[in-house]
Amino acid sequence: MANPWAGEVEVVIDGEVRVAKLTLGALAELEAALGAGTLVDLVQRFEGGAVSSRDVLALVVAGLRGGGWRGTAADLLSAEIGGGAVGAAKVAAELLARAFGVPE
Repeated sequence: MANPWAGEVEVVIDGEVRVAKLTLGALAELEAALGAGTLVDLVQRFEGGAVSSRDVLALVVAGLRGGGWRGTAADLLSAEIGGGAVGAAKVAAELLARAFGVPE
């Protein structure tokens, strides 16, 4: 079970529940994966509804890696993420919210 106070989010990959979180290392990987821009730009894209599937994938991968997973983005291309594309976007948004805020 994910601990929201630790910034953790549950994500289901191919039927297996995993814990994702944006650690400092995961955030650094995320910045590198996105190439240009800052994390603030990414948060603003989410808030404005202008997020891309590339952003979502990069966030989910970074979160999973922060949670201890050793896979890559290529591993998720054929994986089934719980809730599909919308579920992945929700996980990505929740990862950002928990990394930079306090759970309710």
